[in-house]
Amino acid sequence: MMATTLKREIRDIIQYRNAYFLAFSATMGYACYGWEIGLIGGVVALPSFQQYFGLLSESASARASLSAKIVSILQAGGFFGALFSSYFASRFGRKPALLASGVIYIIGSIIQSIAGIGTSPAVGLKILYFSRFFCGMGVGLISALVPTYVSECAPRAIRGRCTGSIEFSVGLGNMLAFWVNYSVSLNISPGQMQWRLPIIAQIVPGVLFLFFMLFQPESPRWLVESGRYEEAAAALAYIASKDQDDNAVMLTLSKIRADFAGKHRLPLLTQFRKMAESRVIFLRCIIPSLATFFQQWSGTNAINYYSPQIFAGLGFSSTSSALFATGIYGVVKFVVTCLTLAFVIEKWGRKRTLIYGGLAQGLMMLWIGGETGVHPSQGVVPATYVSIVAIYLFGVFFCIGWGFTPFILGSEVAPGHLRSAVMSLAVATTWLFTYVIAQITPIMLARITYGTYLVFGVASFIMAAWVYICIPETTGYPLEDIKYLFEKDIIVRSLQDAPGGRIFLGKRRAVSLEDLKAIDDLPMNSPQDNLEELKSPSEEESVKGYSLRNSKSQKFEDPLII
Repeated sequence: MMATTLKREIRDIIQYRNAYFLAFSATMGYACYGWEIGLIGGVVALPSFQQYFGLLSESASARASLSAKIVSILQAGGFFGALFSSYFASRFGRKPALLASGVIYIIGSIIQSIAGIGTSPAVGLKILYFSRFFCGMGVGLISALVPTYVSECAPRAIRGRCTGSIEFSVGLGNMLAFWVNYSVSLNISPGQMQWRLPIIAQIVPGVLFLFFMLFQPESPRWLVESGRYEEAAAALAYIASKDQDDNAVMLTLSKIRADFAGKHRLPLLTQFRKMAESRVIFLRCIIPSLATFFQQWSGTNAINYYSPQIFAGLGFSSTSSALFATGIYGVVKFVVTCLTLAFVIEKWGRKRTLIYGGLAQGLMMLWIGGETGVHPSQGVVPATYVSIVAIYLFGVFFCIGWGFTPFILGSEVAPGHLRSAVMSLAVATTWLFTYVIAQITPIMLARITYGTYLVFGVASFIMAAWVYICIPETTGYPLEDIKYLFEKDIIVRSLQDAPGGRIFLGKRRAVSLEDLKAIDDLPMNSPQDNLEELKSPSEEESVKGYSLRNSKSQKFEDPLII
């Protein structure tokens, strides 16, 4: 069994080698994002950084406020970068916009690394604020564009794995940033280079991202939207490692062209207006933003940014030991992300990973909050070690569910002609609430202490319930067919797809996707009449041994690429 599975995986890797390389190249941009969010918490915690910018002379509350500003100014830039991404992606294409975002990130990183040289600490701090905001705009563009680009290019058989490799890159950047911070705290004597070196190192993933993206094609869906069909066919052929005149390439191209009929190159404001043109479209447009909103209230970025302080609160007395514990947290998240991408995301689907991950991470947060409430002092007791394990397990469960699945789900659910605008709003929501979490976490930890973890735990249960009741499974469907999942009986379909959900439905079932597609091909009657026709095959069809539903299902066997 394992041998067969391994052979199939190897065959898929060979068949989709270009698609995997495309996903790796694009998601390398998220390594920049992961490095940024994993870097700054450790840098700010270094005494050498605090001394250089005069933070040691400030009160504890003033230091906490300055730390929050330094950390969260990146999110402000990311918010505006994500909002602008829709215009640039629609106007100039996904690939040029991604290349430009990489250049912005590199320039911002360079300015960060030289902040304060030849100036007073006060001026240096202002330069640091500006450079982090500027760098944040680049990261914001990347974070909005990559999910759209990868989902539009990835073959549907591996779309979850390709889009999910976003979290692989975030985890890689996180892990490397954590360990660079730990290494400089041990091996570099206190001084400017101790905190500048980690910032200089973050330039490396930006350069790699730019280099790899030079060899990738433009999104075939954007090319179709722009009327460049020959180039779109060439891009599809490259992605699938097939000839340009292959039937699968031609079929996929015709499917995309049909989906974009009458919707070519909509102006940005028109895209935003069309988000509310119908109830179904509105639901598909709001789900990505809701998913990323819930993701931020899981508490993950509170741990990413303030893990040294959190581990210190659990009994790690020195800066180096807190950074070491943070580094282990990064390794755990990275390893679990790799395992999830390899064995979970395409087998469990989007819905189960979000439900199971949300429930489990909520339990971990409730444990941490309970233990911190019972043992408020920073002394180490046996339950403290359980809380440390719970933090690591939180990282495990977050990576299984809410780490990257919201981006996969959002990019799949978003309507094709509005995808760039929808994803820009979703990622802007991510940045907005990442900023909010970065601002309020140190205040919450100082004022309500253990209540901080309880808030995140309850939020995790709420998000799991939302997915259980309101989100249908999207795994395995072509992007152009996902619209049918929201056409009728959304709650019924969502419960039908949920683990144990059919208990609540009795004999009720949602209309099958095959029937809904067939209704589109029967325009002569009303939708209800068409549905009845599908359910009652003619005598002639019965003699032949197949119904209209079965004949229509033949279309679903077509080898669509994406």
